[in-house]
Amino acid sequence: MASEGKAVYQPKDAISASVRSTMIVGGAGLFLSAVQNSLTRQNVTGWGVVTRTGGTIAAFAAIGGGYEFARVAAANLREKDDAWNPTIGGFVGGSIVGLRYRSFPAVLGFGALLAIIQGTFDYTGGKMTGFARDGGVDEYERTEQVRRNKRRPIEETLQELGEGRGIYGPGYQERRAERLKKRYGIDISQPA
Repeated sequence: MASEGKAVYQPKDAISASVRSTMIVGGAGLFLSAVQNSLTRQNVTGWGVVTRTGGTIAAFAAIGGGYEFARVAAANLREKDDAWNPTIGGFVGGSIVGLRYRSFPAVLGFGALLAIIQGTFDYTGGKMTGFARDGGVDEYERTEQVRRNKRRPIEETLQELGEGRGIYGPGYQERRAERLKKRYGIDISQPA
């Protein structure tokens, strides 16, 4: 029985996740293969994407599919969703990268490298911005709260930056009209 404090792990479909990942990362490989094909010096046809640089498509698809399958299968077998699953998936994906070099040290090295990168990335929150914020708080309300806490008084802003550039203090129109009258002799009537 699961303890009351922990949620029960829900198994995921490893095959559908790996097929979806294979298609997405394979599409990225197709794009990269098209770029490689367009940068060749020889006059190759449009089929060169598949025939000449098609290994890129296959490598990307295999890496993406292998990573995702190993990650989801590890989560299902361990019945945990933690940072070790992307680490295991990263090792499988990196090993597929190392297979292109036909060397066992390359397989282990690339596997370990990608495992460390993926495991660390997931352990630190899985986002470039860090850990996920409180899910119970609306994002708009959170940003408004941050703005209210960090808002500076207009007097302080005017003192540091001065008026202009969209920053105008109270009584700006009157001061502007007086300044124009003094400097250029132009009388500007105030809007009603």
